[in-house]
Amino acid sequence: MSHVHYKFQSNNEHDSIVFDGLGISLTELRTSILAKSKLAQSADFNIQITNAQTKEVYKNDSDIIPKNTSVTITRVPVAKVFKGKDDGENVRKQIIRGLSIHWYL
Repeated sequence: MSHVHYKFQSNNEHDSIVFDGLGISLTELRTSILAKSKLAQSADFNIQITNAQTKEVYKNDSDIIPKNTSVTITRVPVAKVFKGKDDGENVRKQIIRGLSIHWYL
Protein backbone atom coordinates (compact mmCIF):
# COMPACT_ATOMS: atom_id res chain seq x y z
CA MET A 1 0.00 0.00 0.00
CA SER A 2 1.21 3.46 -0.93
CA HIS A 3 0.15 6.81 0.50
CA VAL A 4 0.00 10.46 -0.52
CA HIS A 5 -0.39 12.73 2.49
CA TYR A 6 -2.41 15.90 2.06
CA LYS A 7 -3.51 18.93 4.04
CA PHE A 8 -5.81 21.77 3.12
CA GLN A 9 -4.01 25.09 3.34
CA SER A 10 -6.65 26.49 5.71
CA ASN A 11 -6.61 23.42 7.98
CA ASN A 12 -4.03 21.95 10.34
CA GLU A 13 -5.24 18.35 10.05
CA HIS A 14 -3.33 15.97 7.78
CA ASP A 15 -4.95 13.04 5.99
CA SER A 16 -3.82 10.54 3.40
CA ILE A 17 -4.99 8.75 0.28
CA VAL A 18 -4.14 5.04 0.02
CA PHE A 19 -3.49 3.50 -3.41
CA ASP A 20 -1.61 0.65 -5.08
CA GLY A 21 1.52 1.30 -7.13
CA LEU A 22 4.43 3.69 -7.17
CA GLY A 23 2.40 6.82 -7.91
CA ILE A 24 -1.06 8.23 -8.54
CA SER A 25 -2.19 10.51 -11.36
CA LEU A 26 -3.25 14.05 -10.53
CA THR A 27 -6.79 13.34 -11.75
CA GLU A 28 -7.16 10.28 -9.52
CA LEU A 29 -5.70 12.12 -6.54
CA ARG A 30 -8.00 15.11 -7.04
CA THR A 31 -11.05 12.85 -7.31
CA SER A 32 -10.04 10.85 -4.22
CA ILE A 33 -9.44 13.98 -2.13
CA LEU A 34 -12.78 15.52 -3.12
CA ALA A 35 -14.59 12.27 -2.27
CA LYS A 36 -12.80 11.76 1.06
CA SER A 37 -13.34 15.40 2.06
CA LYS A 38 -17.00 15.17 1.04
CA LEU A 39 -16.62 18.10 -1.33
CA ALA A 40 -18.66 17.89 -4.51
CA GLN A 41 -16.98 18.68 -7.82
CA SER A 42 -18.20 22.17 -8.60
CA ALA A 43 -18.10 24.54 -11.54
CA ASP A 44 -17.33 27.36 -9.08
CA PHE A 45 -14.00 26.10 -7.75
CA ASN A 46 -11.19 23.70 -8.41
CA ILE A 47 -8.48 22.42 -6.13
CA GLN A 48 -4.84 23.26 -6.69
CA ILE A 49 -2.38 20.60 -5.55
CA THR A 50 1.12 21.73 -4.54
CA ASN A 51 4.07 19.63 -3.39
CA ALA A 52 4.60 20.59 0.26
CA GLN A 53 8.41 20.27 0.12
CA THR A 54 9.31 21.69 -3.31
CA LYS A 55 6.31 24.08 -3.70
CA GLU A 56 5.82 22.70 -7.25
CA VAL A 57 2.23 23.17 -8.43
CA TYR A 58 0.92 20.12 -10.26
CA LYS A 59 -0.96 21.38 -13.34
CA ASN A 60 -1.07 18.58 -15.92
CA ASP A 61 -3.80 16.00 -15.24
CA SER A 62 -1.47 13.22 -16.34
CA ASP A 63 1.25 14.19 -13.80
CA ILE A 64 2.17 11.30 -11.52
CA ILE A 65 2.55 12.10 -7.83
CA PRO A 66 5.03 9.62 -6.29
CA LYS A 67 4.11 7.57 -3.23
CA ASN A 68 4.85 9.05 0.21
CA THR A 69 4.60 12.61 -1.12
CA SER A 70 3.08 15.37 1.02
CA VAL A 71 0.87 17.89 -0.80
CA THR A 72 -1.01 21.03 0.13
CA ILE A 73 -4.53 21.58 -1.21
CA THR A 74 -5.89 25.04 -2.03
CA ARG A 75 -9.37 25.81 -3.32
CA VAL A 76 -9.19 28.24 -6.24
CA PRO A 77 -12.01 29.84 -8.24
CA VAL A 78 -12.55 28.72 -11.81
CA ALA A 79 -11.92 31.50 -14.35
CA LYS A 80 -14.37 31.65 -17.24
CA VAL A 81 -13.40 33.42 -20.46
CA PHE A 82 -16.01 34.78 -22.87
CA LYS A 83 -15.64 36.51 -26.22
CA GLY A 84 -18.22 38.96 -27.51
CA LYS A 85 -18.95 42.31 -29.11
CA ASP A 86 -19.25 45.57 -27.22
CA ASP A 87 -19.99 48.71 -29.24
CA GLY A 88 -18.37 47.16 -32.31
CA GLU A 89 -15.14 46.22 -30.52
CA ASN A 90 -14.02 42.75 -29.51
CA VAL A 91 -14.22 42.28 -25.79
CA ARG A 92 -12.77 39.51 -23.68
CA LYS A 93 -14.49 39.08 -20.35
CA GLN A 94 -12.93 37.18 -17.55
CA ILE A 95 -15.20 36.49 -14.62
CA ILE A 96 -13.50 35.78 -11.34
CA ARG A 97 -15.58 35.45 -8.18
CA GLY A 98 -18.46 37.30 -9.80
CA LEU A 99 -16.38 40.33 -10.82
CA SER A 100 -16.20 41.27 -14.50
CA ILE A 101 -12.95 42.56 -15.93
CA HIS A 102 -12.95 43.77 -19.55
CA TRP A 103 -10.00 43.94 -21.90
CA TYR A 104 -10.58 45.70 -25.21
CA LEU A 105 -8.65 44.26 -28.13
